[in-house]
Amino acid sequence: MSRRRGWTAARARRLVQLAALALFVALFLAARESRGWAADWAAKLFFLLDPLLLAATFLAAHAVPLLLLVSLATLVATVLLGRVFCGWFCPLGTIHDAAGWVVDRVWPNRKRRDHWSPWQRTKYYLLAAMLVMALLGVRAACVFDPLVLLYRSATTALMPAAQWMIEDSSTAVYQAAEEHVAARAVSAVTEPSYAMFREHVFVAPQQAFLGGGLILAVFVALVAANAFRRRFWCRYLCPLGGLLGWFAWRPWLRRATAQATCNQCDLCAMKCHGAAAAPGGEQWKPAECFGCLNCTDACARESMTMTVAPPWRPDPQAESVDLSKRAMLAAMAGGVVGACTLRITPQGRQRTPAAELIRPPGARPEREFLARCLACGLCMKVCPTGGLQPALFEAGLEGLWTPYLVPRVGYCEYNCNRCGEVCPTEAIEPLTVAAKQQVQIGLAAFDTTRCIPYAYARNCIVCEEHCPIPDKAIYFVEVEVPQRDGGKRTVLQPHIDAEKCIGCGICENKCVFRDQPAVRVRSANETRDPKNRSVLPGETGPY
Repeated sequence: MSRRRGWTAARARRLVQLAALALFVALFLAARESRGWAADWAAKLFFLLDPLLLAATFLAAHAVPLLLLVSLATLVATVLLGRVFCGWFCPLGTIHDAAGWVVDRVWPNRKRRDHWSPWQRTKYYLLAAMLVMALLGVRAACVFDPLVLLYRSATTALMPAAQWMIEDSSTAVYQAAEEHVAARAVSAVTEPSYAMFREHVFVAPQQAFLGGGLILAVFVALVAANAFRRRFWCRYLCPLGGLLGWFAWRPWLRRATAQATCNQCDLCAMKCHGAAAAPGGEQWKPAECFGCLNCTDACARESMTMTVAPPWRPDPQAESVDLSKRAMLAAMAGGVVGACTLRITPQGRQRTPAAELIRPPGARPEREFLARCLACGLCMKVCPTGGLQPALFEAGLEGLWTPYLVPRVGYCEYNCNRCGEVCPTEAIEPLTVAAKQQVQIGLAAFDTTRCIPYAYARNCIVCEEHCPIPDKAIYFVEVEVPQRDGGKRTVLQPHIDAEKCIGCGICENKCVFRDQPAVRVRSANETRDPKNRSVLPGETGPY
């Protein structure tokens, strides 16, 4: 392969990377309105290409969602071409590439180390520990999957930050236009732009997520690590990269160096994004190679080419990663210890249901839900009210960043079933709207010390007005309440019909008390957990 052809191939790789990232962003922005099965399939397309999600779901939940079988195509491509998914298609890898490109130009004289480092074995040991945890029912691997990490960061941090800047800046311009003539020309441009974002990009007004700062900090730290090593995450920590490296130990597409013309200038290694080359550039590790073609592009003597050879033909220039058996056993033991650590707590054993842990309608029983849920944020992205939030400690460490409903932030829309439609692993079962409307995710209760009709003897019907149940889960009872002057006043005091309340949380969300609503929804009576059903159907007497 000539230098000119190598340059063309490397440029083609960059164009494919940008196209894959643009597709990811386009599908991310399009994941909002219900548009049928095809749109839902497209919204989770990148997750369906991820074999780590297939392996982790199979080991942890003993289930294989059919759509995840598409990820086998990624493994086939890896066996044939090596880790081309990492070098050509992974959107997070493209972001790391771009960050490294910026660092090289801002800090051109920094000391680079682009040769193979034994620390690159770390991702294989981490992967082994995570797969052992998955085998024991803990899906830790999915939390650190690159596609899941990027989607969760974009949903809970990057998108809200962009939305805040757009909404606040357009509001400031609109308010300035009312007082200053000069600002009206700017407002004539910003208002149509804001309307476009509001109607076609944003899912809910002022959408924000609890714990978004922590998720953003993790994402920024990983991107900033490119200043220390180019594609630091991909080289040292990425569990998907470790899995693909196992399948790329002897690919059909190989790198070949002509020893007669190679002067071991090491330019190829300096351009290698995966640090797959040994000093001198002659030897390489296929399991670490991203197939970026930078090496062939950098070779001034045209001594390096890409060839095709069957895997049964040995490659004298290829080296194995040479994982330590002791380190691998230690990593697997660490996975067992990690799983035990998560399961020895009362939350891990699910001894007591968490009152504030209101899962989306269609969520499977908690143990199975945690075994399937990727904590990817796709359900949170499409929630029309922004009520689905990433959990911190509400579900224990095992449930970190999994979705739960926070009614004070947003309620569960009665005619919406988007969360189940887009869930890649069916941790939230896809339900029809009619079936979803029959699922109880919690139970509302009044705090009589704050509810206006109870505490202040004044009528308030806000909660009943917003209750979406056709025949209302909130009803009133007329009560005569003594007054300060000795008279009496008839007040309508609200009550909850436990058999009809589905726990959607709109009553809590719309309560006139904004600091702490007088009606609050908790997880009691949820359909998915018979042990958490406090009020049984038809029960009239005391327990």
